[in-house]
Amino acid sequence: MSKIRFDERVAIVTGAGAGIGREYALELARRGAKVVVNDLGGARDGSGGNSSAADAVVSEIKKAGGEAVANYDNVATMSGGENIVKTAVNAFGKVDILINNAGILRDKSFLKMTEAEWDAVIAVHLKGAFCVTQPAAKAMKDNNYGRIIFTSSTSGLYGNFGQTNYGAAKMGVVGIMNTLKLEMAKYNVKVNAIAPTAYSRMTADVFPEEMGKKLQPKFNVPLVLYLCSEDNNETGRTYVMGAGWYGRTAVVCAEGACLGDAKRDISVEEIRESFSKIDKLEKAEPANSGADIFKYMGPLLS
Repeated sequence: MSKIRFDERVAIVTGAGAGIGREYALELARRGAKVVVNDLGGARDGSGGNSSAADAVVSEIKKAGGEAVANYDNVATMSGGENIVKTAVNAFGKVDILINNAGILRDKSFLKMTEAEWDAVIAVHLKGAFCVTQPAAKAMKDNNYGRIIFTSSTSGLYGNFGQTNYGAAKMGVVGIMNTLKLEMAKYNVKVNAIAPTAYSRMTADVFPEEMGKKLQPKFNVPLVLYLCSEDNNETGRTYVMGAGWYGRTAVVCAEGACLGDAKRDISVEEIRESFSKIDKLEKAEPANSGADIFKYMGPLLS
């Protein structure tokens, strides 16, 4: 079995000073990639900041014989995102891989959540994904090659108590991915999303310790690195993983029901009478773009 390598590839990993991000950076470097280790060095809630986290990972990579540089910019600003990409270009000449991993938590039930708690999480996860990915995508377009990973979460895909801000941001990055996969396809840039599960400082108070021992960050690395490799040709997919389990998840569209003739009005009562059919997910299929739903409207549009 030939080994997947990243020789001559340049990778950016945001939030790479600890947890899953650190594991991504270390394994990319072991396999030959030149890595930009971005980390603001803040607390779990995004407060504070220092260079020690990113510096420690860079030092670890260099001691093992790899190549890496540190970056301490905040992903939540356009200038920060541009500086992260400039760090890669200035140090290594290009950008081939971007793993959007940086994140914070400010959990609170919806009825108690403050505007500041909402804005802070949206800024890092959702706006941050835009601020870093746009300049990286421009660099990838110029080189006609790229691999982009957005980090979603089961909290966004399926819901989790006390995380409306985090869940909204994490579902939002899937929305970015779904459109960017279309816009970047002709430039040989593959864009995918992942929802990792791991025991780290972000989730230390979420999982029981015994379960946490099995939900090691390293088990998320293999699939993510495969998606970042030249071997991967899939784009526009979302994968969930944890503890060595990996699976695809998707937004699906079911057959539904065609009512009326696309001319006459449709009554609320007709919806009531057909709701069981509208609500069924039998024969549901993944929707790869908004245009996919038109096939179900076919009888009304022909």
